Amino acid sequence: METTRYQAAIEAILFAMGNSVELSTIAEALSLDKAAVRQLINEMIERYKEEDRGIQIIELEDSYQLCTKKEYYEYLIKIALHPKKPVLTDIMLETLSIIAYKQPVTRSEIEKIRGVKSDFAVNKLLEYELIKELGRLDAPGRPILFGTTEEFLRCFGVRTLEELPDLDPVQLEDFKAEAEQEINERITVPV
Repeated sequence: METTRYQAAIEAILFAMGNSVELSTIAEALSLDKAAVRQLINEMIERYKEEDRGIQIIELEDSYQLCTKKEYYEYLIKIALHPKKPVLTDIMLETLSIIAYKQPVTRSEIEKIRGVKSDFAVNKLLEYELIKELGRLDAPGRPILFGTTEEFLRCFGVRTLEELPDLDPVQLEDFKAEAEQEINERITVPV
């Protein structure tokens, strides 16, 4: 199969799937190795930029997604009848920050850091698909562990969690102290 045909197949896959598709999945579908597929997609990304197309391919972790370029959103909004975007309150943003930087994290750990109940904020973030359940902690009560989603990465314009801004050194020390205290509390058995 020639390059143009492979790229057309990639475009069709990304368009049809709607959400992001892992590089390995695309490579398997095309019977190519991941490096060759990554090269084909990078060429497509550049060509889309050069041709000033209304769509783009974005990379999220080790996945790719076909999306509309931001500069054309105003036209889409006119057709989509002004879709309601979720509004994140300060409480939700604070909760989301804790989850993003400490994941996987339990609800009780979030509440311990915030000092107040976080049920509403966590439930709203789940509803907005900015966080998801990652599993359960192997501890009494088996509390749910939360982490961020690909939607979080899209909304905040980052490809990976490593691109998040660095924490303030004072905040980082506070987080480390809290983590050490949590570990000590789990290890310490009441007599």
